[in-house]
Order: sequence, then structure tokens, then C-alpha cells
Amino acid sequence: MKKAADFFRFSPASHSNHKIQNLIQRIILYLLVFMILFAVLAPFIWMVISSISPQTELSAKPPHWFPDQPTLARYRAIFLRSSEIQTLPAGVEKFLRGLLNSLLISSATTLVCVIAGSMAAYALARMTVPGQRHFLFGILGSQMLPVIVIIIPLNILMQRYNLIDRWYGLVLLYSGFMLPTVIWIMHSYFLTLPKELEEAALIDGCTRLGSLVRVIVPLSGPGIVAVSAFSFLSSWNEFFMALIFTASKAKTITVVITEFSSQFGTDYGLMATGGVIGSIPPILLALLLQRYIVAGLTAGAVKG
Repeated sequence: MKKAADFFRFSPASHSNHKIQNLIQRIILYLLVFMILFAVLAPFIWMVISSISPQTELSAKPPHWFPDQPTLARYRAIFLRSSEIQTLPAGVEKFLRGLLNSLLISSATTLVCVIAGSMAAYALARMTVPGQRHFLFGILGSQMLPVIVIIIPLNILMQRYNLIDRWYGLVLLYSGFMLPTVIWIMHSYFLTLPKELEEAALIDGCTRLGSLVRVIVPLSGPGIVAVSAFSFLSSWNEFFMALIFTASKAKTITVVITEFSSQFGTDYGLMATGGVIGSIPPILLALLLQRYIVAGLTAGAVKG
């Protein structure tokens, strides 16, 4: 009876239906993956094409994917100030400074977030802190507050302490907004590390800070890389606060690109060129560190 039941269960017809079902599921999966890839990559590809298209082809109707006469004139105009483009917007002269400002502000914010966030997360993960759970959920709740709600108090504070249009003012702001996420990621990561390693270091004469620096930090590479990438990319892409709290000296690249306009109108080709140049550092960072970013963000997902 059992063999007969097995025969009907794995009959050729049911096996064929199972193969068709798997094929349909695979086709749907591939379609979804293709749609997601298209939605993510198409804007960037179109931006690259726009940056190398002559102005006449950029405004051609109907638009075509690749220009007949691609040109690098806009890249030369930004980096070399070449005169191939007759009317260079004022924003072009500020572009390289904006690029340097973004590098400085993003790097400094990353450094502050990694050091302060790691130490706070270690204390919350290993020491007895009154109201620890409430504190963790409190800082997480602060992340849900829209920036626009507190923009006026922030503006008053920034003016009072002379932080408007200063790069360190933006570093202070960005660090404050990103530290809660950094603390949560590092807290979850520290919980995955065995306490016995620190106890052994303490028995051998290490202080609590020494065990953190000599034992925990070397083991926390993926977590530190993940929060570093998160802090750098978030700082690099931030636009709203940079627009509000900078005027001329500390403008970042995201703000400078919006100034690519002249008396003849907005130069969308130059804006696309600036966008391509500005997107290179975060893309390279994400590609180089993707393995560590995934490992660091998923560590502690089922613990703590």
C-alpha cells in the first residue's frame, strides 16, 4: 500500500506540474530582480549619458539612449575650467571646494561617530547602566523625529554658537543625528562577542579601556566598517541641513550642484556631470566594503 501511495504521489503528471510551478516561480523572481535593478540603475545610467551628451542631443526629441557625438567637455569645464562651454555657471568654480568640504565633513563625522558610538555601545552592552533599555529605545525614537520639526531651534543654537557656515558645525549636526543608529549597530555587534575574552584580558592585567582597545576593537572589524560606511554615505548624501546651515565657505557638493545655473537657465548636463563625479566616492566605498557592511549590519540580528 505504501509503495502504491508513493507511486501516485510522485507520478509523472505531478512531477511535471512541480517543474512548471518552479519555472513560473523562477521567472517571477527574475522579473522582480530585473525591475529592481532597472529602477536602481536606470537613473544613474541616464545621468552618465546626459553628462557626455552635447546640449543639442540632450534636448533632442525623441530622446535617444547614447549620443551620436559624446563629449567630455563638461568634465574638462569642471576640473580644468576649459572654455569649451561658453557660459559656465558660478557653481562650477565652487565645485572642487564643495567636493573637498564633503570629503572633510564626511570623514570627520565618520571618525566622531565610530569613536563615540563604539564607546557608548560598549558601555551599554557590557556594563550595568540604569535605564539602559529605556535609553536605547529613547535614542531610537529620536531618529523618527523629522528634521524639519527641530530646524528652528537648531538654527537658533547654531547662530548662538557661531556654527553657521562652518564645517565643524555640520560635523556636530551630522554626528548627533547618526550616533543613535551607530550605537544600535555596535551594541548588537558587541553582544555577539563572548565575554570570556574580556574577562581573560582583565585577569591578565588589562583595564576595561585596555580590553576594549586590545581585544574587542580588533574583533569588531565588520561592525566598525559597517558603521563607518553608513556614517560616511549618510553624511555625503545629506542635503537639507547642508542647504540650511551653509552659505559660502562650508557648502557641500550636494548643495553646490544645485547652483549649476546661469542667466540662460539651468544647465542639466553640468548638473548630471556633477552628480556623476559626486557619486563616485560613495559607490567605490560601497563596492570595496560591501562584504563587511553586510556582515556588520546582520551581526546580532538574532541576539540581544
